[in-house]
Amino acid sequence: MAAFDPDSNLNGDVAYRLLANTAVTLFWRRRLLAETTVWLTEHGYQVITLDAADWSTEGDMHRAVAAALGFPDYYGHNLDALNDCMRDVVGQQYGWTPATTGLAVVFTAYDTFATRCPRAAQIVLDILAEHSRSAALIGRRLMCLVQSNDPNITFEPVGATPVNWNDAEWLNANRRAV
Repeated sequence: MAAFDPDSNLNGDVAYRLLANTAVTLFWRRRLLAETTVWLTEHGYQVITLDAADWSTEGDMHRAVAAALGFPDYYGHNLDALNDCMRDVVGQQYGWTPATTGLAVVFTAYDTFATRCPRAAQIVLDILAEHSRSAALIGRRLMCLVQSNDPNITFEPVGATPVNWNDAEWLNANRRAV
């Protein structure tokens, strides 16, 4: 498989390649993630980036996500409430500007949160995958890009699909320091 190149891909659409097999795509190299998010932004996507490096608890994650997506004050700061509010994000009631091509939720240093709160980290990705599918059913694109400083990180399938590495880093050898 060829290296991930934001300028050379199927129909020129990086988002299609990111969403073709899964709603949640892993990245190890921050440079590659940055190139991808630049492409998405240049093509009308709203990109919301959250740094998970300092999330020590599930509560830290909820506070960050709620602030980034503009959740209402009544947000319950638990996984069920996250699921409910993501339904409203898909409906573009908040967190997602209707005029955009799609929404990319980007987590950096997610391995830190996944180490500290493995169950919550898995469920968050599953919630985003589920709502990505719901968004697609009404003609919208929602994706989650997950950067990990651990090149060997894995997750259980989300939304009944695997969490895959991006095109350039799917081989283990491509997730080694250069």
